Amino acid sequence: MKDILRRIAAVIPVMAVVAVVVFMLIHIAPGDPAAVIAGDNATVEDVARIRQNLGLDKPLLEQFGVWIGNLATGNLGTSISTQMPVSQLIGQRMGPTVSIAVFTMLLAVVTAIPLGVVAAWNAGRWPDRAAMLLSVCAFSVPVFLIGYALVYGFSIKLRWLPVQGYRPLAEGVGLYLRHLILPCVSLGLVYMALLARMTRATMLEALNEDYIRTARAKGLPTLPIVWHALKNAANPIVTTIGVGVALLIGGVVVTETVFAIPGLGRLTVDAVLRHDYPVVQGVLLVASAIYVLVNLLVDLSYRLFDPRLRSLQT
Repeated sequence: MKDILRRIAAVIPVMAVVAVVVFMLIHIAPGDPAAVIAGDNATVEDVARIRQNLGLDKPLLEQFGVWIGNLATGNLGTSISTQMPVSQLIGQRMGPTVSIAVFTMLLAVVTAIPLGVVAAWNAGRWPDRAAMLLSVCAFSVPVFLIGYALVYGFSIKLRWLPVQGYRPLAEGVGLYLRHLILPCVSLGLVYMALLARMTRATMLEALNEDYIRTARAKGLPTLPIVWHALKNAANPIVTTIGVGVALLIGGVVVTETVFAIPGLGRLTVDAVLRHDYPVVQGVLLVASAIYVLVNLLVDLSYRLFDPRLRSLQT
């Protein structure tokens, strides 16, 4: 329990560093943010008014203190372009992004882990070569190219799936899933390739252990042997799943742009184009918090797969 509490407490300084980096984003950006927002035809008075509205005329430490105080109350600021609270904008766009991320992860896990296990069990034979060839191809092709190829094949030519857009679950499960298939597949192929290769590598190491070779020599059934080896190889696989969240966060931006999905990725792109710094700061802070939280959960989950870690009381 003490070790778990220590790991949870370690998140606090990490998030503090993230908050400082996100706050400094508006100050390390090239040029004067107020002048960029005001435009080329703005007067000196216009720039000064924008600086005052953003609080940029105050000392840096005072700005940081105000910003942290607002964060403590859940206030992420106000969008410059829409004059809406940033937290409200993020809340409106969270649904599509979470849907894509969750279904992409599920798709990758349920396909990549069996693929990696089969490749490891048949190491050096044609299933192994075919699985690794598929993984290399999927990991080498950019997400946007996969997306455009899927749209051309399944939407334009076959007309099976919609070209772009998003429908909430409230409008029907079928319509909701139809709009998620292509984005999730295009993003999931890259994630699947990474996870399949890691699964194969860790399974090969586990299958080469003495107790596994002994079990195979005694003629034990294949399924119990594979399952036991997979449990012992689970921690590196779970680590890859956690690390892959960063890949998902970056890939969602491209995927939502290709398929015109109104999620956090599109919100970020639009905010960058409009120089809407409060929105960019808010999205980056939320994405960083999600990534840190996921990796904390991954770290805590190690105890489920390794009994030796459960006995640690330090």
